Order: sequence, then structure tokens, then C-alpha cells
Amino acid sequence: MKPASIQSNIDFGSIKTFPISIDLAMDVRRLRYFSVLAEEKHFGRAAKKLALSQPPLSYAIKQLESELGAQLFTRNTRAVELTPAGLALRTEARALLGRMEEIKQQIRSVADGSSGVLRIGFGASMLYRGLPAILRDFRKSFPLMEIRLKEMGSIDQTEAISRDEIDLGFGHGHARRDGMEGFLYHSEPFVACLHESHPLAKRRKIGLTQLSQEDFVLFARHGSPAYYELIVNACVAAGFAPKVRHEVAYWLTVLALVANGTGVALVPRSLRDSRLAGLCFVGLENAGIVSETYCVWKRDRHADPLLQNAIALIREHRKSASRAAEKL
Repeated sequence: MKPASIQSNIDFGSIKTFPISIDLAMDVRRLRYFSVLAEEKHFGRAAKKLALSQPPLSYAIKQLESELGAQLFTRNTRAVELTPAGLALRTEARALLGRMEEIKQQIRSVADGSSGVLRIGFGASMLYRGLPAILRDFRKSFPLMEIRLKEMGSIDQTEAISRDEIDLGFGHGHARRDGMEGFLYHSEPFVACLHESHPLAKRRKIGLTQLSQEDFVLFARHGSPAYYELIVNACVAAGFAPKVRHEVAYWLTVLALVANGTGVALVPRSLRDSRLAGLCFVGLENAGIVSETYCVWKRDRHADPLLQNAIALIREHRKSASRAAEKL
């Protein structure tokens, strides 16, 4: 295969344009020697800066001139000067050597997992379960990492992970499937979400039976069967079947409908932080239902340094959040 080349056609005003083809198979070491000599304009000083004797430096420059078919320096007993071809090559050599250093740094950062693209699936409730703080930690710890967020339900997340469309997700434990790993990121109780004008809105806690005559806003069974069954079963255990009048796909839609007086809902406690006008959140007595969020990823990605860095950061964030909660 013929080596790739970089074409240069530099015009330095009154200097005639010199087409130069720099073969990328050329010894980069010789280009670096040339650049130092072009800067120092003295073989002795250049050799000292490069930590070698003058003969190897002189030989390398001659090899470079022979390969390019152009004289790069004029020499005398005191100093060397760049020829027009040397001036053109100096610009190209600086650019090429600088780019090669950038490539080395980029490859190293990808290899150690400090840069690259991380695709995260999430549900809207994660906005109140620490996702913004996680993103801030990512930006602080890995400034070269690019984060791409994709809002989707838990089942959609697991399917996207299995197809390598996202790298990790925050979803419900029921949605995990074979070939995946994960850990419990967040657990919290459900509370009643009521319109502020509701007769029970000012209570500190209520029993589920007090909502037995209400219209419920609930996740659609097909969209989130686990949440649907969890809430319905809790109501049945309390002695009534909930009147599910409205089925939706997102938690924020649940809140918006309740805020408009459409019904009542049972929601994870963290959604209190949505601060949506017109809502009150009331604790439940002896309901025993909790919302669990898992961080999940594909098991065969254990050797991916970027993903492993992300998982370690999320684990540490979970620990910090738990310690802060214990102090409350």
C-alpha cells in the first residue's frame, strides 16, 4: 500500500510557491530534528537541545533533504539558514508534529476512559433523583467526555442497551434482562399527589383507603406494567380497586394532570422537587410501596474504560447522596 501524504502549497509573499509532498512514512524523528535546527539555526545548539551529538543530527538532515529532493538549509561555519523550501517545510512540520501530539493525547485519553462519548438513557423522574448532579460531576471529573442523554422508558432502555444504542440507563429493576449488570441507585417511598384544593391536601399522612372514591391518573399498563401493577396491587391490598381514568407515559404528565384537577396519583416522593404549581404531596400510612431505580449496562462492556469510569462515578455519587440523606 502506498503511504499517505500531506500536500503543501504555501505562499510566503515574495517567496515562490514550492509544492512539497511529505510522506507520512517519513521518520518523524527527522522532522523533529529539522524543526529544532530550524529554530536554533545552529547545529551545536540544536544537537545539545536534542541531547545528541552533531554527526547524527547532520546525517538525519541530509537524509531528509535527500528524501524530499530539496536543500533545506544553507550552511556556513557560524550558522545555518533556511532555504525557501526549508521555510515551507518548517510550517508544515510544525503543524504535522503538533497534530501528532494531539493524536497521542487523544488516544491516551480514550484508552484511559477520560474522553469519548457516553450515551445515557433516563426517565424524566431522574431529573429529581440526582441526574443533574451526576452530570456536573462528569463535567468536573472528565471534561473531555461528551454526554448524550436520551429520555426513554425502562423497557426501551434495556432494549437500547442490548442493541448498543446507549451505554447505560437508569430504569426500574423489573426491566433488567439477561446479559445485563447493574446496581440499585435509588429507592424511595410513594406519596399521594393531590390538587392543592383537595380536602386531604393539608394532611401530613393519609391511608390509601381515603382515596378509594377518587379518579386515578396512572402509568399505562403497556408502557410500565410494573408501576401499574405495583400501584393497583397496593390499592387492592388496602381494600379497593382504583378507578383508573387516565393512563399516561411520563411522570411529569401525571403531575400536570393532577395539577389541572383531573384526578389523584401515587408518585415517587422525589417528584415533590418538581415544584409544579397547584400540587400537594401527602405521605401514605403503611402503604409499603417503594420506587426503585437501577443503573444498568451491558455485561460484556466490562473492559470499556469510559463506561467503567462512568459507573464508578455514579456509584460514588450514590454513596455521597446516601451519606447526606442519613444526616437529615
